[in-house]
Amino acid sequence: MVEPHGNPPDGTKPSLDSYAGHGHGHGHSDTPVPLGPVAAKVVVGLLVAIAIAVIGGAIALWPSQQSVDIPLPFQTSGGGAVSTEAGTITSQSIGPCGSPDAGRPFTGDPTPAVNDSYECQRSIVDITTGEDAGKRTVLEIAPGPGQPTLSAGEDIRLVVQTDPAGGVRYSFNDYSRGLPLALIVGVFAVVICIVARWRGFRALVGLLIAFAVLVVFMLPALLDGAPAIPVALVAGAVILYAVLYLAHGVNLRTSSALLGTLTSMAVAAVLSYVAIRMTHLTGLSEEQNTAVQTYIGNVSVTGLLLAGFIIGSLGVLNDVTITQASAAFELASVDETASRREIFTATMRVGRDHIASTVYTLVLAYAGGALPLLLLFSVADRSIQDVLTGDSVAIEIVRSAVGGVALALSVPLTTAIAVLLARPINMGGPSNRAQRRATAPTRKSRRSGRHSA
Repeated sequence: MVEPHGNPPDGTKPSLDSYAGHGHGHGHSDTPVPLGPVAAKVVVGLLVAIAIAVIGGAIALWPSQQSVDIPLPFQTSGGGAVSTEAGTITSQSIGPCGSPDAGRPFTGDPTPAVNDSYECQRSIVDITTGEDAGKRTVLEIAPGPGQPTLSAGEDIRLVVQTDPAGGVRYSFNDYSRGLPLALIVGVFAVVICIVARWRGFRALVGLLIAFAVLVVFMLPALLDGAPAIPVALVAGAVILYAVLYLAHGVNLRTSSALLGTLTSMAVAAVLSYVAIRMTHLTGLSEEQNTAVQTYIGNVSVTGLLLAGFIIGSLGVLNDVTITQASAAFELASVDETASRREIFTATMRVGRDHIASTVYTLVLAYAGGALPLLLLFSVADRSIQDVLTGDSVAIEIVRSAVGGVALALSVPLTTAIAVLLARPINMGGPSNRAQRRATAPTRKSRRSGRHSA
């Protein structure tokens, strides 16, 4: 008797029967059927056909070169684009507001305020870039909710505008985060490359390509008024081809994961469209969507929601499908005599555990992003039904549900594709499988053979 997770006394390899929970085949022929090569050709052919369709879609949806007016909130007082310069706070104090030099470039010390009717936070800033580099300005910020708290020595960004008289005026824009962000991203990249080596480096290159696809194609196409679902599907497909093949290599294992992910992405697109229509989500509960509808009239907010649902599902789908494909190929190599059904059943057990953990990740990630909103609702004394069915929370619920359904369906789909590619011949008959197990080399014999070699 062989224990489910132990080795037989004679040193032979345990079969996947113990993992799959059964050991009986369902074939009725001892003649192997060469289904593996056929499946490989079908998968490769489908991926090539999809790639051609994606290229055609990208050409058809490629954004035009038309210029778009800058939305009002992002304009300067002169109607142009907002530009910023760097500055460093050299001194910080609380004093009277109303200095004539507030916001103006100067040398030396600022002119004192004409009166002391009220006080504010006064920051003297050295301008370090732009035409006024080497000069100074003073920022006067009245205390209140949402106002920044500045300190001497901090680097900030200053908005540059032109007043009606043609003079230059500076105002606080944001904290300067260039160096800290670069350090954080650098540590991330170094750790990924150290642990994952060349595969990690290729994954980082894939991320850069994904970012380029979003910036160069997807966002301009949406701004051009192109339909959201085709744009998102084309952009998502390009990202998946680049990311998967770069990170995991061009092989059947990656191809099976890619086909499973592409199919699951299409399922997510259909589910997103149906769910948004059924729930009448508008997205207007989010301030940025309202701004888009107000100032960029040719862009559909509902389309943005759809595109966000589709692109947002890619990461978790990619994670699950590549894991399933790798598990199927590894289990097939562990027991070279296992049938496709045994490999599929064992791989699905891995997939079920992965689904459970990834669903938590999916839902909690969206819940974490909505914490400020949930906090406001908690003090608004609204019923839980009103909170959950409101547009802002319902968006996250639908997003999580759509992602979860696509995730769950991707597991058996990708597993089936990977098993067909991982097992090149059908070992369906019981006598055929027993004969192969009897003639398969044992672990001890393979080890002794390697040592003698």
